Amino acid sequence: MKPRTDWEALRKQDDYEGEQEFPVDWTRATLVTPEPKKAISLRIDPDVLDFFKAQGRGYQTRMNAVLRAWMEAQLKR
Repeated sequence: MKPRTDWEALRKQDDYEGEQEFPVDWTRATLVTPEPKKAISLRIDPDVLDFFKAQGRGYQTRMNAVLRAWMEAQLKR
């Protein structure tokens, strides 16, 4: 996947002050490895799938976010 950040355009902005704009304390940094996603087969109504696909790339991620929001709302009940 190609990154979409235009670093050169960001550097040209007036507020760019160089590589270290603010101090970073790396001594307290921890590596967090996300849990890998599981591939499943899921039957979705065609109009629902079309809706998410029409939003562009990342439709599966958005579908996962909707399911996660529903799950978290149910867990709070």
